[in-house]
Amino acid sequence: MSGILYLCATPIGNLEDMTFRAVRILKEVDLIAAEDTRNSLRLLNHFEIRTPMTSYHEYNKIDKGHKLVARLAAGENVALITDAGTPGISDPGEELVKMCYEAGVTVTSVPGAAACISALTISGLSTRRFAFEAFLPADKKERQAVLGELREETRTMVVYEAPHHLLRTLEELRDTLGEDRRVAVCRELTKKHETRFAATFAEAVSYYRERAPRGECVLVIEGKSRREILQEEQDKWGRMSILEHMEYYLEQGIERKEAMKQVAKDRGIGKREVYRELLEAEEAVE
Repeated sequence: MSGILYLCATPIGNLEDMTFRAVRILKEVDLIAAEDTRNSLRLLNHFEIRTPMTSYHEYNKIDKGHKLVARLAAGENVALITDAGTPGISDPGEELVKMCYEAGVTVTSVPGAAACISALTISGLSTRRFAFEAFLPADKKERQAVLGELREETRTMVVYEAPHHLLRTLEELRDTLGEDRRVAVCRELTKKHETRFAATFAEAVSYYRERAPRGECVLVIEGKSRREILQEEQDKWGRMSILEHMEYYLEQGIERKEAMKQVAKDRGIGKREVYRELLEAEEAVE
């Protein structure tokens, strides 16, 4: 029988967030695959875990992944840990999970800390629906494409950022989403100096221009409101005359009566007003 791959969450700052189960699993498995073995060694020493360790990171995830799957297929149990938080969330762990499933190896999660969830829950913004974006792409074209998608996102958004890039990212998001959009900048999560700075993008940019941030940051961003969407639609129709608005629907094969009804709905006016405007336009042409 093949072994099991355990995705073990580790603390994102506070060592007391390590679960009893995670400590036990890390002691019992045959091998621990760690993103940074030097960083993880401090954690393992703290909990007196002596299990052998190997590196598994972005730059060796394919070659090392095959080796790990081979050991799992041979019956060994392996635990995967990241530098902080839950493996598979914005790290190469997702690749190893896919390889395990393709090889018929069982994968299970040992849950614990996750920066995205910690930030979301203390943000003060809606948590019912959210979109996790992780780090924005470094490539300029891809970054612009993602920002364009975020512009239309109605769910609360969660974005990771390094402190030395925070101001630039806040400025880009302000220019894309609007200076009045609300954001919560969460830093040093679970640590002694944990902070949550809630503001509009305009206020956040002004604040961090004067204060250099420290520590990894998680941005929790208010989604586009239904009111904002409705206003944008009405503004779009408002740039058309009623006659042009009618033509827009008539060219799609919609009957005149239904087109008038839709125009009235789009513009938030009565059908009589649409009819009167059309009548006046037709009389002017005659």
